[in-house]
Amino acid sequence: MLHHKVVFVVDDDPSMLKGMRRLLKQHGYEAVPFETGRALRDHGCFDQALCIVLDINLSDGSGIELRHQLADQGVQVPVIYITGNDSDATRMAALASGCLAYLTKPFSARSLIDPIERVAAAA
Repeated sequence: MLHHKVVFVVDDDPSMLKGMRRLLKQHGYEAVPFETGRALRDHGCFDQALCIVLDINLSDGSGIELRHQLADQGVQVPVIYITGNDSDATRMAALASGCLAYLTKPFSARSLIDPIERVAAAA
């Protein structure tokens, strides 16, 4: 049952990964960090994850495009997008790709934890 408390976090900013790990731990979740989209794809094991917190602007590509690639491979893990570069076009593309939430940095702890808890309650 532990896998229902695992959240994959993809962000190319090491300090963001560290902060997310700490925040998720405070709320009873284990963060598995990835600095690139490629690292996430190569890891696989998506059945372990409750959800994926995915930065839209990664050093190796678009988080939205990564979401589409994963969906094309049959990966149906819910996604929460985070971004420091908000725009109407980005928001529309993110929402169109299907997501639990779209958060702009800096975001509140509660705005991240609430959608994760909704997924956990439904799991």
